[in-house]
Amino acid sequence: KQQYQHVKSFGEKVKKKTMTETETSAPPPSSPPPPTSTKKKRRRKREAKTPESATDTKPVDIIPEKTRSSRKKKDKQAKASSSTPEEAETTPVVIPKDGVEVVSGTSSSSSSSVSSTSVLSKTEKSRRKRKAAQEGLDSLDPAKDSTKKKKKKLPASPSEQQQQEIAPSTETTEEEKITKMTNACRTILECIGENPDREGLLKTPDRWAKALLFMTKGYAQTIPSVTNNAIFAEDHHHEMVVVRNIDIHSLCEHHMVPFMGVVHIGYIPNGKIIGLSKLARIAEVYARRLQVQERLTRQIADAIVDAVEPLGVAVVVECAHLCMVMRGVQKVGAKTVTSSVKGVFESNPKTRAEFFSIINGMCQPCG
Repeated sequence: KQQYQHVKSFGEKVKKKTMTETETSAPPPSSPPPPTSTKKKRRRKREAKTPESATDTKPVDIIPEKTRSSRKKKDKQAKASSSTPEEAETTPVVIPKDGVEVVSGTSSSSSSSVSSTSVLSKTEKSRRKRKAAQEGLDSLDPAKDSTKKKKKKLPASPSEQQQQEIAPSTETTEEEKITKMTNACRTILECIGENPDREGLLKTPDRWAKALLFMTKGYAQTIPSVTNNAIFAEDHHHEMVVVRNIDIHSLCEHHMVPFMGVVHIGYIPNGKIIGLSKLARIAEVYARRLQVQERLTRQIADAIVDAVEPLGVAVVVECAHLCMVMRGVQKVGAKTVTSSVKGVFESNPKTRAEFFSIINGMCQPCG
């Protein structure tokens, strides 16, 4: 026994000596040796057996399997796996379902909300499909097509468009127009410092309204209505027809002040002639509007061309404008002359010179 103890103590001394020698000779280890305890070994074995995904904290028990699968399919950017179980209980998860946002909560209520939303989305889909099919049938239905076409307004013909431009809308009656104009005239009288209730001005607004409507009655007239089919066939007369010194009165559109004078009209027939009084009526239609003299002259010439289609037309207007007599430069003797020539009057200088000589009184007097 003593010998065994001696050998054991000797062996321990040798072991200690060798260990100290190796520790002094060998360099220190770069990393500590792995733990050799049995507990650590068991823990390593358990970690090796369990997958890495098991270490993540997923709210498996909180979010149902159906909700989690639909979330993976529809929303790949959802990161519910990174949230803790407590966050999963309090934070709702948004799951898109066919364009409808569904907010799922916790436990069984989340599954019920998702299922009900899926049912609603299916019914919504079917409703939309039925609606689209119905619209397609409506577009193919000829009866409904015809009703739609009937509702569309047909475009106006050129003559109707011209009549609409000439004649204003008659929705407002004559009495309504006079009432509006009378009230406006009373306002004008008050603005210039007059008393519209004064004895001499009591009926002035009404008189002024009626007078202004008469002086602008050309807006309600058309050329066919004033000519009244007074156009006749005449194949044997191809010489000039002139009506001169037709009195006209109009209103300057810039100041609504009168200008007055005479108009001379000449034309060369081309198989048709027009009643002489109709030339004066045509001039009256355009003169009874707010005008400028240049446009008035051209409109009279164009109207005669449209009415009888002559070889040529010449119109000369000579007027004195009160807008430059009563106000502005106040020149009493000033007169304005404008002309419009068409057809042979424009192309043939001799024909044009003959017309101007007639209207200037150079021709031989009648009788």
